[in-house]
Amino acid sequence: MTDVTPVPQDPGPLRWSMPPASSADDNDVVGVGADLAPSTMVAAYRQGIFPWPHDDLPLPWFSPDPRAVIPCGGVHVSRSLRRTLRRSRWTTTVDRASFDVLAGCRDRPGEGTWITDELAAAYGRLFTMGWAHTVEVWDGDDLVGGILGLLLGGIFTGESMFHRRS
Repeated sequence: MTDVTPVPQDPGPLRWSMPPASSADDNDVVGVGADLAPSTMVAAYRQGIFPWPHDDLPLPWFSPDPRAVIPCGGVHVSRSLRRTLRRSRWTTTVDRASFDVLAGCRDRPGEGTWITDELAAAYGRLFTMGWAHTVEVWDGDDLVGGILGLLLGGIFTGESMFHRRS
C-alpha cells in the first residue's frame, strides 16, 4: 500500500510580494511587514523566507544563508541509538495532533517562544489547508515531543519542535 499525500488547498490570491532571498541584509532580514495570510506564508516559504516575530517591531521576514539542510538519507543513526529506539515504547504519527504539537512548541518554560498568537493562528490555518504538518512522538498516550513545519513540494521546513522527555 502506498501513502497518498493530500493536495493542499489553494492558498488564495497573493497580496504581498517578497523581495528575493538574496537581498537579505547582514542580519538575514529580507523585509518587514506583510501579513500572515496563507498565500503570503506559502509564497515566502517557497522562496526560503520565513516570519520571525520580534517584540515591538513590524513583522520581520528572514532568509539566512547558509540554511541548515538535512538531505533525505543523510542522517546517521548510530547502533546505540537504534538499540535505544527499539527498546523504547515510543511511537510516531503524522498529523494526528497538530494543534497539540503547536501548543507544545509555544510552551517552552525558560526558553520563551517566537510563536505569537497571530503566528499560531496562521499555522492553524495552514494545518487545515494541508500546507502545515506535524510529526508527533508518543509514549503510550502521552505526547512527548513533536515538530511542525510546512511541506512544499519535496521539502519539509521544520519550523519549531519541542520535547518533554530526553
